[in-house]
Amino acid sequence: MLKTKIAVLVSGGGTNLQAIIDAQKSGIIKSGEIALVASNKADAYALKRAEANGIKAVLMTDEAALLKILREEGIELIVLAGFLKILSKEFIQAYENRIINIHPSLIPSFCGKGCYGLHVHEKALEYGVKVTGATVHYVNEIPDGGQIIAQKAVEIQDGDTPEILQKRVMEQAEWILLPRAVEEISRKLAKGKIE
Repeated sequence: MLKTKIAVLVSGGGTNLQAIIDAQKSGIIKSGEIALVASNKADAYALKRAEANGIKAVLMTDEAALLKILREEGIELIVLAGFLKILSKEFIQAYENRIINIHPSLIPSFCGKGCYGLHVHEKALEYGVKVTGATVHYVNEIPDGGQIIAQKAVEIQDGDTPEILQKRVMEQAEWILLPRAVEEISRKLAKGKIE
């Protein structure tokens, strides 16, 4: 079976990218392969992670240039993994139902414009919720507004700081959920079962 070609879009350290790379190496992801990593930031450590694993890494200058590269590389699935840029409606429509994102909360809580990174965990702690988690969802024109693919809950503990909570959500939810979702969608795409 031909593998689904995946592009991962990143802005920072690339811990979720690493989780996908590790899942690919361990066989959790077997229906897809990362063919490209693109970042909107030249100093993103994620680009070094890609290069260290023999994956083509590019700097995203603008959406038109990125779309051209995605088409040239035959990309079928785009994974936003800590990508801190809102994509245009035109870009999203070019890859409709083929862009997924990981968000560090249980959507619809603590999501939408301005809710990313540590801000999400700060809000969860300020609000006093007892459970948070992560959500993998399809990307549409509304930030964090696309159809939910998978969610995993994580308990908030006494004494949590945003940093401690962020680490727990990554370890207990994001790094588990995202590779599973990537495999599930890659498998459907590889079998031609996605509309």
